[in-house]
Order: sequence, then C-alpha cells, then structure tokens
Amino acid sequence: MKWLNMFVRYRLALGIVLLLAAVGVNLSSGFWPAFVLYFLALICILGHFLIGPMRLVQEYIENGDMEGANKVLSSIKFPWLLIKPVRSVYYTLKGNVAMMNQDFDNAEKMMKKGLDLGMPMKEAEGASLLQMGMLAMQKNEIRKAEGYIRQALQKGLPDKENQAAAYLQLCSIMMTKREFRAAKDYFRKAKALKPSTPQIVDQIKQIEKYISRIPG
Repeated sequence: MKWLNMFVRYRLALGIVLLLAAVGVNLSSGFWPAFVLYFLALICILGHFLIGPMRLVQEYIENGDMEGANKVLSSIKFPWLLIKPVRSVYYTLKGNVAMMNQDFDNAEKMMKKGLDLGMPMKEAEGASLLQMGMLAMQKNEIRKAEGYIRQALQKGLPDKENQAAAYLQLCSIMMTKREFRAAKDYFRKAKALKPSTPQIVDQIKQIEKYISRIPG
C-alpha cells in the first residue's frame, strides 16, 4: 500500500504541519476548534517516535536493497523511545542488515539485543535464533551454533524453508562432530520438507552427493 508507505515516510513532517495549523487555529478561534488538529498532530508525532519506520525498512529488505534499509534504520535517532516490541524488531532488522553486509560481530550483537527484549511472535523468535545459529557457524563456534538452532526448532519456525535450513545446519554440525547417523537423520528431515528456495535446494544436492557414502 503505497499511500501507507508515504504516510510513514512523511509522518513527522505532517505532524509538525498539523501542530502549527492547530496553534494558528487555537490563537484565532480558541482551543476546541483546534482540538482535532492537535489530536492528529499528536498521533503523527508519537507514531514517528514510538513506532518508527519499520514498515519501510522491511520493504527495502524484501527488495534486497540493503543500502536503503540501512539508511532508514540510521534515520531512527532515538531507538530507546520505540515501544518494546518495535524496538525488538528494530534491533533484529539492524542485525539482518549487518549479516547481509557480512558484519557478523555487529549482527550478533544487534540480534541478541532483539532477542533479549522479547520477540512479538514465537515464530519470529525462532527465526532470529536460527540466524544466530548461522552467525555462530560463520564464526566456527559449533557448540553455540547447535544450541541456537535447537532452540530455534523448539520455539518454532515460520515455514518449511526455515525448518529445512535448520535441519541442514544441524546435519553439517553432526558431520563435523562425526555423528554420521544423526547427520543422515537431519538430512532426511530437511529433504522431506521439499524446500523450494534455490540456495537450500542446491545445498541439499551438494550434501546428497556424498552423504550416502559416509558410515552410520
């Protein structure tokens, strides 16, 4: 909805204009004729600082525009004013942007802040834990990665693509630990989900080439 995105983008400016208009009406005609303008200005200004432009950030991320997403996130000067669920999403999105820019240390820091605040939905918490696990894998912190991914599956993941990704990560971890029977079990679970994401499908094909040859 383009009109909603436009509103979010210019909400603060609109709030200031409405506030100035309310003051003008207040001075010329009294408080009550200006009440509606004051009320609308309050909604716009509070919405800007308490909710922020998360909708715009999510749209940029979905379109793969990390520069645009980071620009909008950087425009939030007072993240501590965001209400708690939105602040949690803010830090999670900051972590997502950092992860896509391969800034793994900052990504882990931001996503942990989001998790500590509490995610609005269990599936969102599971997805964040999965990403934390993948970050740990990138840093070769195998034990930490396994813990995060198991927590992600326990909390619940939003779709079969994320579930398959989690099982494939556990498959890789089990192969690293030389627990081959468990690795094969996780691989079967991932394949049974029939994911369609090209990256996951390719990973399944790569693992399938040699997993049947390993013992266990």
